[in-house]
Amino acid sequence: MIEVKNVKFNYGRKKKPILDNFSMKLEQGNIYGLLGKNGAGKSTLLYLMTGLLTPKSGYVEYLGADVRRRLPVTQREIFLVPEEFELPKVSLISFIELNSVFYPHFSKEDMVTYLHFFDMDIDLNLGELSMGQKKKVFMSFALATHTSLLLMDEPTNGLDIPGKSQFRKFITAGMDDKHTILISTHQVRDVDKVLDHVIIMENSEILLNESVNKITDRIIFTESNEKDLPEDTIYSTSSLKGNYVVSPNTYHEETDLNLEMLFNATLAHPDKIKLCFANQQETTSKTERRNDNDDK
Repeated sequence: MIEVKNVKFNYGRKKKPILDNFSMKLEQGNIYGLLGKNGAGKSTLLYLMTGLLTPKSGYVEYLGADVRRRLPVTQREIFLVPEEFELPKVSLISFIELNSVFYPHFSKEDMVTYLHFFDMDIDLNLGELSMGQKKKVFMSFALATHTSLLLMDEPTNGLDIPGKSQFRKFITAGMDDKHTILISTHQVRDVDKVLDHVIIMENSEILLNESVNKITDRIIFTESNEKDLPEDTIYSTSSLKGNYVVSPNTYHEETDLNLEMLFNATLAHPDKIKLCFANQQETTSKTERRNDNDDK
């Protein structure tokens, strides 16, 4: 639904590009997690995807339209929740009346539902809220717009522990096959249970771009008290019981995604991680060749 193609961007002519020849595609109906170290260009990428920043070269297209043109088709169907923002000191009802008209699919009824996930009501004055409360309100408005693409930059920053738990329930409430959500974050433990797809980027390169189902099929996350780690260990770190271990899921065992371990393993050993999925492609090709031979 949206394509970033060969994008180059830097904030000053003499400064090193934040993104250089960077490409990425998002498909409809997924909750994506965009992960990367601070300074990797995650926030910049979100602003480029909305047309709020203009690439030095390359382009970003949403359903075939260049987002730089800020056409109605992109303005009404893409919503960005930035990490930091300001809200006017007005009632929430006034805010909705002023802003919802720009989004033809906005639902006030759904916004009330989303607010309830955070134990909040619509009868609020935005000027009296804490930053965490403002974030909950703004995210509820964003989800209620029902734009086909919702971009969120560090959405759990500023939320308390109950708020982070509520966020995980809230974010899945507005999802269906017609919508796509991209969450840029380094707070991996806050989102690992809600993602369908994981993208890890570093130095303008995508190191991993796979569905959660495929990741857990090819990579296993375990905790071991053994002193000697298996030979095929990709990455390990100490734990209370011994070691957390990331290794190839050779026998396709059931495993839960450990997003923090996956992120660290991918940054430390990107080639080993890529090999897990290359092996899958090779296995698939062999299976297809066998099937073709059987048919013959």
